[in-house]
Amino acid sequence: MNKRKRWSILPLLLGGLFSIQTAQAQSYVPEWNNIKMQVKPVVGIKAYSFNLQDVKLLESPFKEAMKADANYLLKIEPDRLLSDFRTHAGMQPKAPKYGGWESSGLAGHSLGHYLSACAMQYASTKDKSYLDRVNYIVDELAETQKARKTGYVGAIPNEDKMWAEVASGNIESRGFDLNGAWAPWYTVHKIMAGLLDAYQYCGNEKALAVNKGIADWTGETIKGLSDEKMQEMMVCEYGGMAETLVNTYAITKDKKYLDLSYRFYDKSILDPLAQGKDILPGKHSNTQIPKIIASARRYELTGDKKDIAIADFFWKTVTQNHSYATGGNSNYEYLAEPGKLNDKLTDNTTETCNTYNMLKLTRHLFTLQPSAHLMDYYEKALYNHILASQNHADGMMTYFVPLRMGGRKFYSTPFDDFTCCVGSGMENHVKYGESIYFRGEDGSLFVNLFIPSELDWKEKGVKVKQETELPAKDHTTLTIATAKTTTFPLRIRRPHWGKNLQVKVNGEPQKVTPGKDGYLVLTRNWKNNDKIEFTAQSDFYTEAMPDNPNRKAVFYGPVLLAGVLGEKEPEPVTGVPVLVTSENNANKWIRTLNEEKLQFQTSGIAVPEQVNLIPFNQTGTEYYTVYWDVFTPEKWAVQKKVYEAEKQKQRDLEARTVDILRVGEMQPERDHELTGDSITNGEDHGRKWRATKQGGKLVFKMKVAPTAKNTLIATYWGMDNRDRNFDILVDGVKIASEDLNKYKASKFYDIGYDLPQELVKGKQQVTVTLQAKPKNSAGPVYGVRMVKENVATGRASAK
Repeated sequence: MNKRKRWSILPLLLGGLFSIQTAQAQSYVPEWNNIKMQVKPVVGIKAYSFNLQDVKLLESPFKEAMKADANYLLKIEPDRLLSDFRTHAGMQPKAPKYGGWESSGLAGHSLGHYLSACAMQYASTKDKSYLDRVNYIVDELAETQKARKTGYVGAIPNEDKMWAEVASGNIESRGFDLNGAWAPWYTVHKIMAGLLDAYQYCGNEKALAVNKGIADWTGETIKGLSDEKMQEMMVCEYGGMAETLVNTYAITKDKKYLDLSYRFYDKSILDPLAQGKDILPGKHSNTQIPKIIASARRYELTGDKKDIAIADFFWKTVTQNHSYATGGNSNYEYLAEPGKLNDKLTDNTTETCNTYNMLKLTRHLFTLQPSAHLMDYYEKALYNHILASQNHADGMMTYFVPLRMGGRKFYSTPFDDFTCCVGSGMENHVKYGESIYFRGEDGSLFVNLFIPSELDWKEKGVKVKQETELPAKDHTTLTIATAKTTTFPLRIRRPHWGKNLQVKVNGEPQKVTPGKDGYLVLTRNWKNNDKIEFTAQSDFYTEAMPDNPNRKAVFYGPVLLAGVLGEKEPEPVTGVPVLVTSENNANKWIRTLNEEKLQFQTSGIAVPEQVNLIPFNQTGTEYYTVYWDVFTPEKWAVQKKVYEAEKQKQRDLEARTVDILRVGEMQPERDHELTGDSITNGEDHGRKWRATKQGGKLVFKMKVAPTAKNTLIATYWGMDNRDRNFDILVDGVKIASEDLNKYKASKFYDIGYDLPQELVKGKQQVTVTLQAKPKNSAGPVYGVRMVKENVATGRASAK
């Protein structure tokens, strides 16, 4: 979703500009002989997904994350998620609705995610407590659907009026709204996806019936809209509507749902991608990914070559040109120019929903053309973004996974956020079993991920137990359990990071070489208790920024390492250590403290001091860096002078400072008598801020030097600052107007405003007002200072 800062949610909702994140339920990759799918693929499927019920996780960090998530799911009260569904159907709610996005215009989206997560957890564990919740929610939704009499199920504010306008062809959108509603098709999709999962994983026939009712209502709502009106409507983020309708077609065999899916086809995005044109720069990343998943799924069922061209090109473009070391993509949810990532390391990088959806797309592509390359990416993103997005202590999730050097993660609260990434996060950590194994078209078994687990391959009458501690230990053991001798090819992914690969069967070394797909193949008559030992040694290696070869991330095997910087925010400029070495081999940069716990330390190359390193997916609330600026000793001698000059510049600024207001801190704000209208506050990029809602103002006192030239310096953050136009007044006199949208880079800007001498003459302090212009907000401002003499007066950034 287009996550504005929390202080701006209300005015944006009122203005109809807020976006959501299109994260959806299971991607419905083909499974072998899935009887619930009446429409079978018409193209060659080369690998089939196993159902979650067939794979059991064993103890590992993934199992721990699953437990934490499962515990959180049981703390959520279904009646609170259902509250507005009942209210809007004219029924008495059974409990008050939750806060966060559930009270901010997107009510209902969390219920769909929650339904999916509970269904998946039931499939994985057969724990009836999750099945009971699924069945209860489906029954409740069925009741609200019956009360409405239209087939629709929803909880969106003013939805009846809005949908009536849409059906009549009255389409209004400013990008992330539809007739004033916050991306309503997203919520419709979310509910449908949850219902389909309730059917797929829990066998709930009523869920399928409710889903069909919503799909039929969808057809009725848009049947009168021309193609031109549909394209106009799809300016607003519409989630995974196309994919959900395709899956409804696959389950019911009713072609009208396939036809409906084609109506949700965004020509402005998908046609250029089909032609191999990268039109993604400047686009909201996760608005696009579900459209591509729909194309991949539709190709499986129709053979439409345009759809597969879209999916192939998009995946390659995003993974090769727009992704960071975690496997995640986007900054402030938007994609930039291909390969331009160096200056886009912020607290708002790599939205979690993006990667959630990229993994789904990867699964679809793998089923069509299995390759180790696809699973290398999958592993990278799963280990280093998805697993890293959870606080393993309590199961809370991050919206973004920050990559700012010296940044930290910010986790959700249990009941007051319910953002899109909380929703997709509910699902992320209960479905780690879905891609560890695939079944080949030839009856082979793909071992894709080295995660401790047990596979129950019912078709073959075989169970496979995988025991591994990779990369802490370099070997994986696969044990076959079978009542009778069984023949099948076993395909083990050759990971791109693996060194000195070895394969043994029952202790005997095997001569195997990877095929074109990157898998090592063992074909033999498998007997009970046969053991396959796979050895893949890990070492340290780096991945550089595509546009800065000297800014690097460090990996150990599949795991991205984070430098732990403590609980205190690092100082600007030189707070994050740099690496100074003439050695290119990362194995000479690092020494091992505890290999089993994957604890390491820089080996004499970090300046100003050595840094401990741990897997990024095990970081919690501490500050960290995963990217390092690496200098040779010669280049560091030059850069060190740059750092020292910057320090001196800061010291000079401090010496000329007359007054400074640290916003967001109680005593400084009291000392400066900060007041105003419609004030909001928060913290981003390691600093607190103040802002206003639409039309509001900030008022505060600042000391001045009455006989000197005074300049007011305000600190802002670039990016994502639409509708931030305001005037700056001193003692009621306007001295400047500001438009934050012109500051485009993801960094702090220190902007100076000269005060006319007549406004300070004979005064010890002045009153400063930041007054929002109509339909705009003032701020956010991260700090204010008054300085005298010798201060640059241009409107250029000081940093």
